[in-house]
Amino acid sequence: MSCKKKALVALIGSIFMAGASTALAGPSAKAMADTCAGCHGTDGQSVGPASPNLAGMSAVYFIDSMTAFKNLEKGAWSGEDARPATIMNRIAKGYTDEQIEAMAEYFAAMPVYKADVPHDAAKAKKGAAVYDKACSKCHDENGALADDDSGILAGQWLPWMQYSMQDFISGNREMPKKMKKEVKKLSDEEIEASLHFFASQK
Repeated sequence: MSCKKKALVALIGSIFMAGASTALAGPSAKAMADTCAGCHGTDGQSVGPASPNLAGMSAVYFIDSMTAFKNLEKGAWSGEDARPATIMNRIAKGYTDEQIEAMAEYFAAMPVYKADVPHDAAKAKKGAAVYDKACSKCHDENGALADDDSGILAGQWLPWMQYSMQDFISGNREMPKKMKKEVKKLSDEEIEASLHFFASQK
């Protein structure tokens, strides 16, 4: 075989191996995260009232949430380890644990995003007192601290928080023990005020 033919074979082989390596590596974290944009907005900055912002969310909370979505067992929920949803249960099952971890790190590396959420200023003012009394121990920095691994509430869409709270109160979603203890002490008006407070954060 001539030197030119050997070089050509080597070049083709290297191209094939590079393509095979890329295929085996699978999609990048960004590529997978981009598939979330339809509901959660570009770079995790949601523009829809029914979907939360993902930008800046802690990796631990993202992984716990996706794992809980995957734990659907024929409609039966098993405490805090399973989480109901309209579509996320089916979506989460499509990702491996490694892929979920990669997306978690991708969103966690972003700055926390707070949407400009319509809210009732009077209710938000009352909600500030409720926050201090019942929420601040777990949702630090007015719900904006990702590192507390309790989920970012500051600047989240009000309808999404209302739907989530309804799921908790109705029992459709298991409420964490600490949260349950505090929520039991609150009236419906106080709960609603606290959600307006979180929605008001910028």
